[in-house]
Amino acid sequence: MHLMDIVNRNEKAIPWTEGEKIPWDEPGFSRRMLREHLSQEHNAASRRFEIVDQHVAWIHHELLNEKPSHVLDLGCGPGFYVSRLARLGHTCTGVDFSPASIEYAQKHDLENHTEATYIHHDLRTFDYGNGFDLVMLIYGEFNTFRKPDARAILKKAHQALKNDGRLLIELNSYSCLHGFGLTAPAWHSSQGGLFSEEPYLFLEESFWNEAMQAATRRMYVINPANGEVQQMADNHQAYTEGDLRIMAEECGFSKVAFHPNWPGNIDESGDYLLMVCEK
Repeated sequence: MHLMDIVNRNEKAIPWTEGEKIPWDEPGFSRRMLREHLSQEHNAASRRFEIVDQHVAWIHHELLNEKPSHVLDLGCGPGFYVSRLARLGHTCTGVDFSPASIEYAQKHDLENHTEATYIHHDLRTFDYGNGFDLVMLIYGEFNTFRKPDARAILKKAHQALKNDGRLLIELNSYSCLHGFGLTAPAWHSSQGGLFSEEPYLFLEESFWNEAMQAATRRMYVINPANGEVQQMADNHQAYTEGDLRIMAEECGFSKVAFHPNWPGNIDESGDYLLMVCEK
């Protein structure tokens, strides 16, 4: 793409028509994203470790009853939750689409002898297996899938759980994504960062599609040296609690409960919603 392609772009973006996601599995992007996961200066990629510790303590106590359990973490990133749960005596498997994150998690596992299993795979095509006490998918990743893919993930999670097993999903709230879709256009320059090791100009604009109840962020990364443009899109499907309850029950779950946020979490932003389903 070139600069004129931005000038001649479609006025509005339709969710999932301009790309599925940012390039999580591209090796260079994956390595740069890993730096963001490991940073303790923000919660933009992964939460800071003190917050992860809070979450793991709640999962261990409230969902796993402090008993050795089998846990499947979908979208595990660098394994921050998996490694901590493994140290608490749980048998853990983590799956993620980012090669750098999985490589980091595997190396960390070998160094610390946590004996967790990490797999590089797409959650849409991965065989989840069975026999798990807990399947978890956190930090809004569920919202990034198209509705048919999200439903398929719920069905596979149900099949992977033991009877009385639980599914933990953390979603972006409906109000969060609605506001995200109405965010004003913005831009910034960087001497090198997430989208390139070289200097670049970053432009973004967001859209809310009322018919689909989904938000799209259209992004352009411009190389100032030659004017070349890389376009990406980030899509998020919004759900009400009613939508989620119906979908979960249709996928076989017998009990569905919601928490407005992580219990005991100091973050009161309302950006997230926890859904706990029982098989």
